[in-house]
Amino acid sequence: MRRYLVWLACVAFLAVMVSPAVAQAIVPREISEQTRECIDCHKDSNRVIYQQWGESKHFRANVGCYECHAAEKGDPDAKDHYDYLISILVTPKDCARCHSKEVEEFAGSHHSKAGRILGSLDNVLAEVVEGNRGLVTPGFPGGNSAAAVNGCWQCHGSQVKVLPGGDLDPATYPNSGIGRINPDGSEGSCNACHTRHSFSVEQARHPDTCGKCHLGPDHPQKEVYEESKHGILFFSNIDKMNLDSEKWIVGEDYWAAPTCSTCHMSATPTQGVTHDVGMRISWNNRPVISIRPEIADAKMGLPGADVPWQVRRSNMQDVCLNCHNENWVDNFYIQYDGLIELYNEKFAKPGLRLYNLAKPLRKNQVKFGNKLDFVWFEIWHHEGRRARHGAAMMAPDYTHWHGTYHIAMKFYTEFIPELQDLAEHHKNTKEGKALAAELDKVLNSEDHKWFLGKMDPAEAARRKKAAEEFKSRYK
Repeated sequence: MRRYLVWLACVAFLAVMVSPAVAQAIVPREISEQTRECIDCHKDSNRVIYQQWGESKHFRANVGCYECHAAEKGDPDAKDHYDYLISILVTPKDCARCHSKEVEEFAGSHHSKAGRILGSLDNVLAEVVEGNRGLVTPGFPGGNSAAAVNGCWQCHGSQVKVLPGGDLDPATYPNSGIGRINPDGSEGSCNACHTRHSFSVEQARHPDTCGKCHLGPDHPQKEVYEESKHGILFFSNIDKMNLDSEKWIVGEDYWAAPTCSTCHMSATPTQGVTHDVGMRISWNNRPVISIRPEIADAKMGLPGADVPWQVRRSNMQDVCLNCHNENWVDNFYIQYDGLIELYNEKFAKPGLRLYNLAKPLRKNQVKFGNKLDFVWFEIWHHEGRRARHGAAMMAPDYTHWHGTYHIAMKFYTEFIPELQDLAEHHKNTKEGKALAAELDKVLNSEDHKWFLGKMDPAEAARRKKAAEEFKSRYK
């Protein structure tokens, strides 16, 4: 009720034009009395937060502490605070009162669903293989894994647990994971990118912001970007990027370089801003085998299921064409698609078939209880993703030396030998014979028969000729 009165007093609502879902608050005429009370205390006890808010657009729009943190009686995370009901968390549901379009787009994105990693294969690693239940908190009397709490959850998001009185369980908060599962039922955290309390759009446009989560052995997009021509141009011309511009249209307000935001979210002369980062991606390179994004969206029940990859690619090409010509853009995608096809057909598809055939033959049936589990996981989850992300963002070293080289090295020197040992050890069983037959089929295929010394004579002749020409050229 208190929140309702506050919003009646200081925030008028737009008339509903199409649907109640699009109703959005108008900027308050002045800072509310409730927020003034908050300021009187917090400008002394939390001066940094007060100063950050003071340089934000929220301050200039008269949107303050109470407008964002006010809670209603019955809210699952309501907390009594000096005669006011407030919530520590400000969730996308709260932000939607003023930013309905942005929240609606975000809610339909993979970012908002990142918390679904909880209980997944990655979390088996963090919770069991790497961790234990040594972190005991009121919300988790049976304990939790500190590896998951401090690692996985901080990017993907925790399921925030509310303790009696409105405080938040320390295993689940502080947490700004982009797929955080909030007590009010919303998913996500806007301050994953727009860090509170300044909520700077300039910061959200900077590639370092994305680097909190998009780096490391399995998704090194930030390092990939830094190696690429795009990253080199950005860091060489950061003073020309106009990152704090209200209108930030590529080709109009800046042209020295693109950032992550430029390509995946920001406006072009013909395209508006989107908070669904999947709307310009034409391959989903997260799974074992790369798939089209609409397939992944359909599995997650997202609205993007109805948006084909060709449309998304056209959206991204629209961004590219502000700096490159059509021939350049078309040829880039031929190169990129070629790498995805190489990875899928030569390693991912046959590797997955072989791994599934080997599963019942492993000595230890527990996940990650065998060397084979780790080897295959790293082939697709680490090296495989690095190669694909490297090609997607034009970083040759990540595509090759950190990517396809390591895929091939582990495939031939670790994965295949493990499979051969299993097939030999179980050669008299039905499962062992099936694995041996598939292994023979894969290794004798055009992609792999070189490993058996069976390279096609014509290919061997081409390679010999190329080597001779190289030596002759540099005599």
